[in-house]
Amino acid sequence: MNIKTMILLTATAAGLTLTSCKTEKEATPFKWQVDQFADVRIMRYQIPEFDSLTPNQKVLVYYLSEAAKCGRDIIWDQNYKYNLTVRSVLESIYNGYNGDRNNANWEQFMVYLKREWFSNGINHHYSNDKFIPEFTQEYFAELVKNTPAEKFNTTLGSTDEIITNLTPILFDPNVATKRVNQDAGVDMVAASACNYYEGVTQKEVEDFYAKMMNPKDTTPISYGLNSKLVKENGKVIEKVWKIDGMYGAAIAKIVYWLEKAATVAENEHQRNIINTLIEYYKSGDLKKFDEYNVLWVSDVNSHIDFVNGFIENYGDPMGYKSSWEAVVNFKNLEATRRTTIIGDNAQWFEDNSPIDEQFKKKEVKGVSAKVITVAQLGGDCYPTTPIGINLPNADWIRKYHGSKSVTMDNITYAYDQAAQGNGFMEEFAWSPEEIEISRQHGSLAGNLHTDLHECLGHGSGQLAEGVKGDELKNYGSPLEETRADLFALYFIMDEKMVELGIMPSLDVAKAEYNNYIRNGLMTQLTRIEFGKTIEQAHMRNRQLIASWCYENGKAENVIEKKTRDGKTYFVINDYAKLRNLFGTLLKEIQRIKSTGDYEAGKKMVETYAVQINPELHREVLDRFNKLKLAPYGGFLNPELVPVMEGDKIVDIKVEYPENYVQQMLDYSNNYGFLPLIN
Repeated sequence: MNIKTMILLTATAAGLTLTSCKTEKEATPFKWQVDQFADVRIMRYQIPEFDSLTPNQKVLVYYLSEAAKCGRDIIWDQNYKYNLTVRSVLESIYNGYNGDRNNANWEQFMVYLKREWFSNGINHHYSNDKFIPEFTQEYFAELVKNTPAEKFNTTLGSTDEIITNLTPILFDPNVATKRVNQDAGVDMVAASACNYYEGVTQKEVEDFYAKMMNPKDTTPISYGLNSKLVKENGKVIEKVWKIDGMYGAAIAKIVYWLEKAATVAENEHQRNIINTLIEYYKSGDLKKFDEYNVLWVSDVNSHIDFVNGFIENYGDPMGYKSSWEAVVNFKNLEATRRTTIIGDNAQWFEDNSPIDEQFKKKEVKGVSAKVITVAQLGGDCYPTTPIGINLPNADWIRKYHGSKSVTMDNITYAYDQAAQGNGFMEEFAWSPEEIEISRQHGSLAGNLHTDLHECLGHGSGQLAEGVKGDELKNYGSPLEETRADLFALYFIMDEKMVELGIMPSLDVAKAEYNNYIRNGLMTQLTRIEFGKTIEQAHMRNRQLIASWCYENGKAENVIEKKTRDGKTYFVINDYAKLRNLFGTLLKEIQRIKSTGDYEAGKKMVETYAVQINPELHREVLDRFNKLKLAPYGGFLNPELVPVMEGDKIVDIKVEYPENYVQQMLDYSNNYGFLPLIN
């Protein structure tokens, strides 16, 4: 299942201190935000304590970071078959256009290009909707014609062919309408623009993988995880992503840097992990991927860590295929003490969960949690990134070998710093008391929610005998995120958290409850275009929880809808009763997951998670727009620059670029390894 935690709100919405990450005072204040356009702002993150790493560790981070950048083309192609073509043409125009660059049309061209870079393609990174250029088709033709032909990739044909072929891709709303379409009643494969299937129907996909699966296999591979499913000569086949298969040119570069990383690994266990990942990339064998995951999850001693591979299946409407991503990181030793306490008490949390006894794990194994400092982001984690990760995704590995959870400290700190004084909380919080409790406790509340969600939530519970874990199909991702969030919400209000010494009082939980309900019922709507429904799994999860609790708590007025000066607010009147509602819903969601009850899961999502009240939506958008904030955020990567003595790397220095356009162009030039069509 998908188990990547996205940030609850971008920093525009947070208005809180999210973490205690510290940086040294600088002579010149660090510039956290470097660009803003459309609904997006671009930020930077720092790498605190990088200089505390040994020279060998720095080189390891550098090699892993190069590997993290080499898969960039893969996620672009996975998102839509013609994304690389579009990127190539637009960047060629940027580099070669001979016309006027000081007018409104060019400004709109630049906004579109920046949006495409940010989303790794032509569909919105979060809503999945195709975004249409604000400039005209005629202007696009003029841009192409006034760019020297030699600037364009030779495979694209003449300038007239480029205009003819790309115009519908850019401007026709009926082409690539949604990257992922999970609307009820549609053929999700045919209706989705993602490049995981070609020439096959949803039923053919379901039948293909149903035939492969062995219901008696207690350690099944993640069927379809690393391949494209196509029909050739009337036969359905998989095109496997491996070094001598599809995406081979990019994977070869990833392997090149991983091989270098293996030579400077911190220990033999870590070296074995890297080498096993290399073997998987060479063979495409999913059993080898499982072997890698078992090794990776057991590595709790290495200071440097990484994620690299086809990991999360959010981008596939069928939930089989996974997007390529990478994160390079090292431990924040001070902050990890908090997650260690939580992990050490995992069995207590499992035993005291409000779910049915039959779905509780009798023995919680291998729970590993840490707070990390991110050193590099890649693939589906760049420019947008999670703030927490819990892996691996395979249920049987989690059951028998455990899981590894991380909270990304320097990322949440960057969000917080960029959000200072934005006025968001003042606009949407009901009272000064609500604002104050967030000011005092919002930082810890947000971090503890992420800790509980990732460390314990995803790893909690167990499937009933005979249930494979994929029965919920397209509803699996939002329901899994719902389950993990509910676990976090239920236990953050438990006195056990105070007893363990990881929070001072239940006021921390109140701050989180306020934020969560406000977000789920109202403020996350700032991210959705008026008239649209909720598509993204995490957004569906949050509205599901908040709406269900609001509706089911009405009789006792647990959450009250209030108005003042024509503005809507949602106010919690009874935190204890709200916690009970969270527990009741968690029990049902766990039952749905454990038994694979597709119809109940479908009803839960479609009833509470998808539709939006248009009047409230309009109001929220109007209030938000007056603040002149962007609802989405992403990051530039720091540059890791080798210091050489002859042909030997003796040190790595960190530079923090400020030019979003330049980093994107540099990445295309230096890490663009794939053909335009794959």
